[in-house]
Amino acid sequence: MEIKKEITIAFTQKEGSTLPEYKSGGASGADIFAFLASPVNIAPMERRLIPTGISMQIPHGYEAQIRPRSGLALKSGITVLNTPGTIDSDYRGEIGIVLINLGNQVFTVKNGDRIAQLVVAAVERCAFHPVAELSESSRGSGGYGSTGTT
Repeated sequence: MEIKKEITIAFTQKEGSTLPEYKSGGASGADIFAFLASPVNIAPMERRLIPTGISMQIPHGYEAQIRPRSGLALKSGITVLNTPGTIDSDYRGEIGIVLINLGNQVFTVKNGDRIAQLVVAAVERCAFHPVAELSESSRGSGGYGSTGTT
């Protein structure tokens, strides 16, 4: 995949943790790995914060998004609860992944398991200005299915 712009992200890591890894040449997301002293069981409908053992310094003007892994979601019902999770450029703490088990069986997370994906994206800051009215549009205030399903 041709990279339009490569940015550098500095990481610190606890001994034995794994830095994010792209698993294919065209991957948009880098896999994030669990960093656990012992396995963690997640019961159906339970959520758990899974440590990664890594912290990062994201350049100003970027964010890191934490997203689910499709295979975990399909095969086991495991997803990232606050999808996408946002890591701001000024956060320096350890990255934790909030997993939820939407499946029917207990799911066990082991040290080194690939549990989520990290996607780095540019962000724009907005200026918010109150106005008396908004301009008209063809959609108007229609939401929550107002455009149909087909």
